[in-house]
Amino acid sequence: MHVTAIIAAGGRGQRFGGAQPKVLVAVGGRPILERSVMALLTHPAIDALVVALPQALIDSPPAYLRSAGAFALGGSGKALRMVAGGGRRQDSVANAFRVTEAHTDIIVIHDAARPFASAELIANTIAAAAESGAALAAVQARDTVKRASPDQGPAGAGRDVTGSSVSGFSRTVAETLDRATIFLAQTPQAFRRDVLRQALEIAERDGLDASDEAALVERAGFPVRLVDGETSNIKITTPADLPIAEAIARSATDRSAKAFALQGVDKRGVSSDNEGFSSWEREGVGGSERESVSFSEREGFSRAAPARTGRAGTGYDLHRLVAGRRLVLGGVTIPFDRGGLGHSDADVICHAVTDAIFGAACLGDIGRHFPDSDPRWKDASSLDLLARAVALAAEHGFEVGNVDVTVVLEAPKIRDHVDAMRTAVAQAIGIDAARVSIKGKTNEGVDAVGRGEAIAAHAIALIRAIPRIQK
Repeated sequence: MHVTAIIAAGGRGQRFGGAQPKVLVAVGGRPILERSVMALLTHPAIDALVVALPQALIDSPPAYLRSAGAFALGGSGKALRMVAGGGRRQDSVANAFRVTEAHTDIIVIHDAARPFASAELIANTIAAAAESGAALAAVQARDTVKRASPDQGPAGAGRDVTGSSVSGFSRTVAETLDRATIFLAQTPQAFRRDVLRQALEIAERDGLDASDEAALVERAGFPVRLVDGETSNIKITTPADLPIAEAIARSATDRSAKAFALQGVDKRGVSSDNEGFSSWEREGVGGSERESVSFSEREGFSRAAPARTGRAGTGYDLHRLVAGRRLVLGGVTIPFDRGGLGHSDADVICHAVTDAIFGAACLGDIGRHFPDSDPRWKDASSLDLLARAVALAAEHGFEVGNVDVTVVLEAPKIRDHVDAMRTAVAQAIGIDAARVSIKGKTNEGVDAVGRGEAIAAHAIALIRAIPRIQK
């Protein structure tokens, strides 16, 4: 199944204001657009990406977008294209749709202003669209929903920028809706290519205007499946949304910092010993809440049971290099005249890391879970296998802290592709790229690897029990 993603970033963000497009604003130290682009570009289920942008950004793209292009075109083998956006969102999507490949099966559409969509949400939406033809992420309304009556304000009443009466409330409740039937639409939204094509053609023919593609598909007569959305998948619309977005970004960073508490280091990088157990502070969207949790409480330490101080696992993989195969390392296709011979894509980096995670969790090895006798894994993406290994470890109560990989090969040199590989592996694991180390070594002409006949990788992964915090 070939999947192409479209990011709608052609608008200016008038409600946000400011001197620059809102998608260029940084949240948690990274521009909104960069977060959205990399979430889709590095997703193992997505094969190509089209970004609809203002012409000025296409003419002079920011550095991270140029880096994303290098990651796609020169590394992962994925296609990345930029097209000019239109006056409306649906115009931007239509422009992007026109450059998608005819053999594309599924089109995923995502708002650039939603930088926190998880890999799981993207995958679930794609799967639902593949089954039903159209799907969108949505969250069920939590509050009681009221439909307002037409504006009853006095003639000539002033209006603020939101359209509300300046002198007071000017509307009354027409009815109360059943919130069990109310869902708030998000993106990603995904469609079979033929379904979206027909919807866009009908919209253009009949002059239809809609706030999202799902509405156009509905009007074209196709059913649209609802996929459980995520409350953290917010759309950044006005400056008032930025504190919430910062809190979500900070929460992800804090979770990574907490994960390393097992090493005796708190989120400020301050070492703690058994004489002075540190506590950590959890900061949520609603404010700051301190949890005083001692080291022994976190790790389940007692005289009756050993401390859960984390686990380390090692992994190793080797593949012959043969003509006619792509050389895939860390999910990135490296230009070379030979590639690894294997049942899947023969990615030694991902295979070594997968084995290291399985080893640390005492779950066997990669051959046990993804045997080469199973046709499901024929030419499979090893990034996908790695993500499955991480999910399996999580089912057994473990999360990954960091990984370190040494690739042993004579040629080609991988230094120019290391950052792209770290990003892809980190995305598959669900950690920050700063927690993924990849480095290359040669074997100095010794054995099959040294003669350039094979490629190998050694990996170590640190995992720990997912903390259960008692308040």
